Amino acid sequence: MSRRSSRLQAKQQQQPPLLCQEETPRELQAPEHLQTRKRRTAEEIKKKEDGKVAKKHQYEIKSCWPPAITGGISPCIIIETPHKESVTTDFSRFKKYRFRNLFINPSPLPELTWGNSKDVWLNILKKENRYAHCKHFTSLHSSLQPHMRSILLDWLLEVCEVYALHRETFYLAQDFFDRFMLTQKNINKSMLQLIGITSLFIASKLEEIYAPKIQEFAYVTDGACSEDDIVRMELIMLKALKWELCPVTIISWLNLYLQVDALKDVPKVLLPQYSQEKFIQIAQLLDLCILDVNSLDFQYRTLAAAALCHYTSTEVVKKASGLDWDSISECVEWMVPFVNVARKVSVKLKHFKKVAVEDCHNIQTHTNYLDMLEEVNSGVAATAPGQLSPVSTAGIITPPKSTEKK
Repeated sequence: MSRRSSRLQAKQQQQPPLLCQEETPRELQAPEHLQTRKRRTAEEIKKKEDGKVAKKHQYEIKSCWPPAITGGISPCIIIETPHKESVTTDFSRFKKYRFRNLFINPSPLPELTWGNSKDVWLNILKKENRYAHCKHFTSLHSSLQPHMRSILLDWLLEVCEVYALHRETFYLAQDFFDRFMLTQKNINKSMLQLIGITSLFIASKLEEIYAPKIQEFAYVTDGACSEDDIVRMELIMLKALKWELCPVTIISWLNLYLQVDALKDVPKVLLPQYSQEKFIQIAQLLDLCILDVNSLDFQYRTLAAAALCHYTSTEVVKKASGLDWDSISECVEWMVPFVNVARKVSVKLKHFKKVAVEDCHNIQTHTNYLDMLEEVNSGVAATAPGQLSPVSTAGIITPPKSTEKK
């Protein structure tokens, strides 16, 4: 071996390979390099977010045409104005929902051929908790009183009977109205009729096969609300409700309970097997109860179970709903004066044109609910003065009765 080769070999043994010298700095610099890039990216994102201007709007509703120009009728004008913050009020301290026995195991539903009964039951309960309501929405509106809600819902019941709308349509409208009022602030009492008829307009398009035209909804307001007012209010309500339009209503719970109770051997949940007379009797009690704002203290499933308990027994309620006496006792006791008044009124199945006989019990009917509610409140006031007051119809404009229209 030559001297030159020997010196080259000795030099290579003394120094590490060049590849190792290059890899070591890369490994040491890689974490710091990546961390620098992440930090720079986060700073860039923060600058972009700070540069954005969040635009929030609140819909201000005004009635700005003087009666002198319109002949006593004050049309509704809806104005969109910028607002810094939307109305966010925490009503958690007011809620008195009874969440005991929320997830019932096993499910009261029978075995289903098209799905797992337990999964179906849990999905229904989750939806019940998702669509929350609260009676204290009146605290957001200084010019509103609880009896104004009663008058509005009573009028919507009458409109439903005139157009042969289903009970589910009315209870959807009631839910939309109550939840929408929680998203607003300082609504004037002159706007209640527009909000109410718009709620019914939305509900009818969801539930009815042949929904009334918008011209018919504007007509029943006797000129107080125009078609354009209803269309604009519809958009406002849909945005405020975040398009959540599928609650499990009180009447849906009643249908489910009666169907489960009526099932014998073969589980046919999709086919109604209960008595129409029993259904309309309990449904009339619920119609009366929902006019009272205090009914919003309870979940819909609890209201339906308490009404069923008054006409059946706790065993039937346990079988159909899975709720025990502790879960419904407070609602049952609250409903006693309503039951006493409702039993005085005879209930008969009404027949409607172009409606099949087997579906007549699902059509919403109307009776003198305001007089019945006043009797309920008067009776409660006699036993517990200062808690409730009789219903007054002053301070809100309602159209003439449907029987008085040409």
